Amino acid sequence: MTMTAFEERRGLLEAYFDRTAMDAWKQLTSDAPVSKIRATVRAGRDRMHRLLLSWLPHDLAGLRVLDAGCGTGALAFKLAHRGARVIATDVSASLIEIARDRMPPELPQDAIDFRCGDMLHPAFGEVDHVVAMDSLIHYETNDILAALVGLGRRTSRSMLVTVAPRTPALALMHTVGRVFPRGNRAPAIVPADITRLCRRIAEEPALRDWQVAQTERIINGFYTSHAIQLVRR
Repeated sequence: MTMTAFEERRGLLEAYFDRTAMDAWKQLTSDAPVSKIRATVRAGRDRMHRLLLSWLPHDLAGLRVLDAGCGTGALAFKLAHRGARVIATDVSASLIEIARDRMPPELPQDAIDFRCGDMLHPAFGEVDHVVAMDSLIHYETNDILAALVGLGRRTSRSMLVTVAPRTPALALMHTVGRVFPRGNRAPAIVPADITRLCRRIAEEPALRDWQVAQTERIINGFYTSHAIQLVRR
């Protein structure tokens, strides 16, 4: 990973969510009415939540889970309800504040540790599981691989990540999306060749203790994302 390129990309995402899309993202991740386009994205994200949660133990009591790219906290809350000690991080300070405000009252105040910053920061310490839902879809394959290496060094059980699959349909949606009003545009996404990515994971010496256990694609209207489950050998 070229950290300069990685950090530059991360900076663009931070600016997008903090200055341009904060209100739209707040609405998308709530129960408020949204456009038909965003409704398909909301439903797709809900399906992805269910899939990723199905790949984790139902009882997470006492386990540390890193929600890498937590956004407004929806997945972090579900993890905490299963008993996990959640470290929820995002590059956007605005989204972290929304997540804190939405903290369910029935959860202990210390159930989730919200932090603004880089998911790869070593200060987050050792964790049992990592969930990175739609937070790596903005990066090139080499950077995704390097992020997995970094996360894998301090994760003991599993890493669940989603990437944007390289499909003709997704490419068409991105092209058509350019004519939509700015409010309906998503941040730039970098489609990945899933087969090649999984092969690169298998061939990466720094990931020799990890293997791809399963993958699954969620397609729902304007939401397309591919989940990959990596587990310790």
